[in-house]
Amino acid sequence: MLAIMSACFGLAMSAQENIVTNYFEDVLGLEGPQFGYITAIREVPGFLLIFVAALFYRLSIQRLTALALVFLTIGYVFFGLSNSFWTVAPWVIISSMGYHTVMQTQYALGMSLTTEQRSGRILGQMGAISNGGAMLAMVMVLITFYYDLLSFRATFVIAGILAFIAAIAIFRFPSLHDGQEQAVTQQRDRFVLRKSYRFYYYLSLLDGGRQQIFFSFGLWVLVHEYGMGVPEISALLILVRGGAMFASPWIGRMVDKHGERQMLSIVNVAYLFALGGYALVNNVYIASACYVVYSFIFPFSSIGAATYLRKVAVGREIAPSLAMGVTLQHTAAIVVPVTTGFILNYVGFQVPFLIACGFAILTFFVTQRLDPTTQKSPARIAEEEARSLSMTGQVSEPTVVSAR
Repeated sequence: MLAIMSACFGLAMSAQENIVTNYFEDVLGLEGPQFGYITAIREVPGFLLIFVAALFYRLSIQRLTALALVFLTIGYVFFGLSNSFWTVAPWVIISSMGYHTVMQTQYALGMSLTTEQRSGRILGQMGAISNGGAMLAMVMVLITFYYDLLSFRATFVIAGILAFIAAIAIFRFPSLHDGQEQAVTQQRDRFVLRKSYRFYYYLSLLDGGRQQIFFSFGLWVLVHEYGMGVPEISALLILVRGGAMFASPWIGRMVDKHGERQMLSIVNVAYLFALGGYALVNNVYIASACYVVYSFIFPFSSIGAATYLRKVAVGREIAPSLAMGVTLQHTAAIVVPVTTGFILNYVGFQVPFLIACGFAILTFFVTQRLDPTTQKSPARIAEEEARSLSMTGQVSEPTVVSAR
């Protein structure tokens, strides 16, 4: 069920991602600053995700995921009906609400399939399946647009249908804990904000600032500055998705094997080279190579942050804490694209990418502080102590009397 959902979600997201930059540029006529503004509008639902999670806290994770995919379906189907910045904005918000909810809940569903020692592997395998679907979407878009077989609007409708198939697939996903089916669905807390999870919050906030600069302007630079069309962008994204499909399981294994601190430190150094090269070298081939490198390594950040959270948090707080992380990401994701979009009115595109390098430097120093073995929450420590006592048969006297 999760594999079908991941594949269809990847297909839908990538079909839309592949054409949306050219759609904004060629059909709606958006300018560079407006790309920053539309990104900020798109990220508002991500900022509000913690409140959405609290509102639907009685709904199981799998049902919440299915509902979010229905929102994604509606947003994509009506996306192509727009003809200006303001007419596309409502569908951007609706589809974004679905997208950001699934991005949070799919990690919780994936980690429920296995123990925390293998969480990275599972998330990596999910990434491989999603990227496989994404690569198929890229090939479809490349062929259909190269031969002028599909329009922008028809492609958006196809993406919506795929999202709906994903919703059907995940609707009856069982309630699991450490891979074991549970008779009763574990209750989630409405709202979680713990000092014990502060390093996860720091990672989320800084990653949000860095990645939204790249996602707002990375493809736009290739389209606007270097004149790449839909077929060229499709070919580039096929290369990215193809590499990610094979690399994602390896990324998950590396996080499990070497730990979050070491892998996230390395990847943030790599961000400096990718983002710095994008900003400082005025060459389409180098810019494309930097895009590929960044896209190849950025899953390390989300997988590493999620597996770190699982190691320090109790089960009932993982999903709402992931939602809090997404909200913090989008606190930065709303402010940063608008600010950098405004900056683009006065300076070249290089400056926002240098700002993104600054976020990577700050994140590197945060990763040096990560130590899941000593940073577990008090509730997690109490849970492990209770489990240990239960396994050894050392039950307290009041518990024995109550049991009788």
